[in-house]
This record gives sequence, structure tokens and C-alpha cells, in this order.
Amino acid sequence: MTGNAIEIEHLSKRYRLGESQPGRSMREAVARSVRALGRRERQRAVEEIWSLRDVNLEVTEGQALGVIGRNGAGKSTLLKILARITEPTAGLARTRGRVAALLEVGTGFHPELTGRENVYLNGAILGMSRRDITRRFEEIVTFAGIERFVDTPVKRYSSGMYLRLAFSVAAHLEPDILVVDEVLAVGDAEFQAKCLGRMERVGQEGRTVVFVSHNLEAVFRLCSRAVWLERGSIAELGPAPEVVDAYLAAQLRSAEQERFDDRAGPVALRSVRVLDAAARPAQMIRRDRAFTVEVGFRIRTAVPGLDVGVHLYNMRGVEVLSEAWGDAVLDRQSEPGDYVARVEIPPLLNVGDYTVGVWMGTRYDTFVQETTLYRFRLEGDVRGRPRRIVSLGLPWDVRRVDDETLTLPPRTGRSAARGRRS
Repeated sequence: MTGNAIEIEHLSKRYRLGESQPGRSMREAVARSVRALGRRERQRAVEEIWSLRDVNLEVTEGQALGVIGRNGAGKSTLLKILARITEPTAGLARTRGRVAALLEVGTGFHPELTGRENVYLNGAILGMSRRDITRRFEEIVTFAGIERFVDTPVKRYSSGMYLRLAFSVAAHLEPDILVVDEVLAVGDAEFQAKCLGRMERVGQEGRTVVFVSHNLEAVFRLCSRAVWLERGSIAELGPAPEVVDAYLAAQLRSAEQERFDDRAGPVALRSVRVLDAAARPAQMIRRDRAFTVEVGFRIRTAVPGLDVGVHLYNMRGVEVLSEAWGDAVLDRQSEPGDYVARVEIPPLLNVGDYTVGVWMGTRYDTFVQETTLYRFRLEGDVRGRPRRIVSLGLPWDVRRVDDETLTLPPRTGRSAARGRRS
């Protein structure tokens, strides 16, 4: 019967800002005395911050739990308590089995020791025998890609090398619980993909994973359950898709439309916003749902042939989508008045950040041309596929062929032309 790998009961952690802590050296004592000279006439009240407040949580053995939330929500504090790096102010956190934590680059490494020596040191800390570490050593070094530098002191490693070796050690020494913070964001795209693949394997091997990330795509991919922390407390706990949906909904932009300068000219742009599938103004949207771009504008004087275009750009400035009113409607209204134009975008784009641009004009004149009017993010799961700009859901034609010639028989009928099975 599967038990709990992690049990958290009424867990709280308080930090005090501006409070003098006991010094551990003569230098610290002198520095504290000098600082006290400037406080003779005023005593600053100690400010308390509760990073975690009455958190209750259970994680079963072999489960992958994602931890999401905004900066300062208490995510990293929770992991530090699980890794026994810091002690809670109140409550308790129990873990069963060996815990390997990757919270900062090179956590637990000794800078004067070589990569090889640090692998054995970390393995010993985890309770691994020398024989077990030796059995996994080549795999660890190969994964980290530091074969040439394994006998070099890690203080001479680049931050990337440090990170690769630290993650490889934590993931390959067979911990019962693997705790990983946002540190994976430090690596390049190739290394991140390797790390996510390795964590998937750890989960498939029946080990427990606690994964903190702002990358909701990675949470979708790795975790069956998720917890959303808000100001140190649990705002939502449950299946990962439901928790992520609730988190995204909470990030919705205020319904107040953004207003633009009412510039002189026959046409003026009044507002731009993005609406989710429920017609709510949003800045974070599920990647697998359609969304709508809404443009409000005013026509002051009649403009024959007026057209409105919406352009979406990724964060590298590449135009990934362009739709124009004139592409769909030939007989367009151009009489003076206020208008709202909406165009629905199907779920074609990849996960990522985008900006909305608007063009307004005719074949001969441009009245409005803006590229960064509204920013939004698509979140979701790409299921391990390579990154791309669009996903069109195009029809496929898959049929058995002759093994000798590998030639396709001719298509017959409308169903084959549409890519259906014949």
C-alpha cells in the first residue's frame, strides 16, 4: 500500500526584517556596534513577514507535485524546509527516505574539491555506498557533459557546468524524494529539455518529485498534481490542470480597457485587449483554447476602403500571425462613429509571451501603426514536442505502403483528399 513520502502539518515560517542577529565573529560584533551608533535617537520596529502560514499538505510516494505561485509566495521557503536547510517557525514537515535537493547552483558542493570528489561527497551525504556511486558515476558525468573537467576543482567551473553537474548528481543518485527549484531556468534550452526528461524518468521509477517553477508548461508535463501558493498559504490544491487554470484565472487583467491617446486624424485607436474563451480580459491564457483580440476605434470622417489589421509578435519581435478585416469582409463600414472589432484566434500558437500590434489604414494611407500595444502569455502543455511557432492541426495522410518500393497508392475519393484513412 502506497504511503506518504511527505507530510506537512500547520507549517509556518516567519522572517524578521531589520532585527539584529547574534554575531558569530569579532568582525560581525564590531560591525553591529558601528551600525548601532546611528540608531541612538530612533529605534526601528521589527517587521515580521510570514513566508508560510499554516500550510497542510501530503504527497504520496511516487507522486510528482508542482508548486506554482508568484514571486514571494513561499515556494522556495517550502523546499528549503523539506531539504532541512531551514527550520520552520511552527508546525512540522516529515519526509520519508533520502531527499536530494537542487535549490541553488552547486548546492552542497565544496569549491576546492574536484567534480569527481564532489560526486562521491554528495552521494555519501545522501547515504549512498561507494559501490553504488561508482556504478552510476559514468552516467552522471556523461549527462552533465563535463568528462574533460571531472578532475578539475569545481571552483573553476562555469555556472553552466556547475549547474549541470549539480543536477546530474541530484537526479542520478537514486533519491527517494527529488526537490527541484526554479534553478533549471539558468540552463540553456537543450539542458532544460534533458533535465525535464530526467525528472520524468525519476517519476516513472516511482520516486517522489517536488518541482517549483514559473514555467507552467513544465508543470503540465511533469506533474499530476499541483499546489498554488499565495502569500504563504495554499490557494488551490488538486490535479495540475485544474490548479493551473485557477492560477491563470487569478492573473486576469482588470476589465478596465486600456485607453490610448486620442490623436488627430480621420481614424483614432481607442482600446486594445485580449479576451479569453469566456470573453474575459486576460493576460494569461491557456494555449489550447481560442482567444479573441478586440480593437476599439473611432472613425471621425468617412474613409473609403478603411482596413484594420491585427498582428501578433513573439518576444523576439518576430511577427507570427497577421489578420486583417479586409481579408474576410470586402464591403466594410467606414461611416463616422465608434466601433469595436473582434477577431478570434484558434489555438495555433505555441506557449510563450506575445504582444499585439494594430495597423489601420487604406491601400494608400496608414493612420495607425503600433506593435506593442498589449502583452499576454499563452500557457499550456506541448507534450515534449520540439518548440515551434504555430501548430495548425493539419490533416495527415497515413497509409500502408509496399515494403519493397515504399510507394504510395494513388488517392481516391474525397476522404483521401482530406487526409482521412482510406
